[in-house]
Amino acid sequence: MTELEFRPWRDGDDLALLEIFGDPASPHAHQDRTMFRADSDTPFVRSLVATDQGIAVAAGVVFASTLHPQRLWLYVEVAREHRRTGLGTELVQRLRALIPAGETTELKARYTRTPGTDAAAAAGFCESLGMKQIQVARDVIIEPGGLVLPFFEDSGLVLEDIATGSVELTKLVVEFYNATHQWDHAQMSLGSAQKMLLDDATGAQGVVVLRDKPKALGGKILTFAISYTPARVESPADVLLGWNPELSEDESAEPIRGMLAMLVHQHPVKLEVDESMFVLSSLVDALIRADHATVISTTHIVATA
Repeated sequence: MTELEFRPWRDGDDLALLEIFGDPASPHAHQDRTMFRADSDTPFVRSLVATDQGIAVAAGVVFASTLHPQRLWLYVEVAREHRRTGLGTELVQRLRALIPAGETTELKARYTRTPGTDAAAAAGFCESLGMKQIQVARDVIIEPGGLVLPFFEDSGLVLEDIATGSVELTKLVVEFYNATHQWDHAQMSLGSAQKMLLDDATGAQGVVVLRDKPKALGGKILTFAISYTPARVESPADVLLGWNPELSEDESAEPIRGMLAMLVHQHPVKLEVDESMFVLSSLVDALIRADHATVISTTHIVATA
């Protein structure tokens, strides 16, 4: 093999690497490729491309997230014929050397398992970097018929449509997100919640909330569900199901079950659920055992510390 050269990211590298790498193995891999970008100091980003006789054969990136400042995201991808040569490890070493003083040196990454695919190589690579698992997230299709609808009454539990720009909703989304990301400290704000989860550009189509009683009677939101445009027309809607973090696990159980029952009353939906969402995760486990839910991918998030 000829000696490889390493250089910063350039315009057009994304198309060149697509020809080498081929189609991404999963939607998460597709998202991860968007991490590759030109170097920047605000926010901090460093990308390197490895070339063999001028042809790009691998790339790696580290970048800082204002939403999760505790660690830098790391993503590395190597062309198939150059794997198991130490190239990925060398890219990480070179990227580490580019991290300036004062910036966190802790890294996090992820790899995804889907039915019929093997993520052993990615898992082994992350382990070789000293990374350990900090979270597991599953993408799950929930089918109709597995849950009993909640009981509604005039002065009690009520389902309500709400605008994505609602200040009440946005505040609750912020509180929910930060509360469920203590494993990777989050600094979600009202502005970032709107931009990342509620803006039209995110694909957010609508929101429903479950209140303990009508808003006119002082009812508070117990759970909310944000639906997003699916990647394919025939696919189930993507839904972010959240709840009021002031509720205890016991207090949130029925509102979560009731909201999910309403969502899948007639059509399936797709949820992402991780281990920090204990009540929802347990409910999903029960639905899987009853053949009313199917895991379509499992993503392992790993970190150096």
